[in-house]
Amino acid sequence: MNEFFRAQNYLVPTVVESSARGERAYDLYSRLLRERIVFLGTGVDDTVANLICAQMLFLESEDSD
Repeated sequence: MNEFFRAQNYLVPTVVESSARGERAYDLYSRLLRERIVFLGTGVDDTVANLICAQMLFLESEDSD
């Protein structure tokens, strides 16, 4: 079975942020991505490469200046 799909069975930590608008919970990987950190914790195969490319394209679209 692909490592990516095996990893989905693990618990992903949640980060809670408080602001004037209230509290918001993020999974740890989404929070890292908000800080423009792409986390790679496995070997790169086609699936992982596609996920990393998608994250990079998302970050590029967020910084379109």
